[in-house]
Amino acid sequence: VQLQASGGGLVQAGGSLRLSCVASISIRSIGLMGWYRQAPGKQREFVARITSGGNTMYADSVKDRSTISRDNGKNTVYLQMNSLKPEDTAVYYCNANYGSVSWGEGTLVTVSS
Repeated sequence: VQLQASGGGLVQAGGSLRLSCVASISIRSIGLMGWYRQAPGKQREFVARITSGGNTMYADSVKDRSTISRDNGKNTVYLQMNSLKPEDTAVYYCNANYGSVSWGEGTLVTVSS
C-alpha cells in the first residue's frame, strides 16, 4: 500500500489544518489507519488512529483538538487539527495496518507563535 500525505503548511498558533492521506488501494479492508508525528530531535509519536469500523483513539496531547476520519469512497483518511500550538510542529505521517504496516512520506506542519 502506498500512502500520500498532504495538507501540511505554516499556520499561526490557534489556527487549523486538515491533513489528508490517500491510499493506493481501497481502504475498506484496512483495519487500522493512523497518524503519527515526529518533531525535530524527537522520536515519532502516535497522534490518532481509526479502525475500519470508525472507532477512534487520540493521544492526550491532541485530544479534544483533533478529529480523525476516513472516507472509504475516496480511499482517504483525514486529520482535522484545531487550536494548533507551536508544540504541534512536526512532520506528520500516516500509516496503514493491514497485517503489514505501510507508512507515507509525511507532511510538515509548522505552527508559529
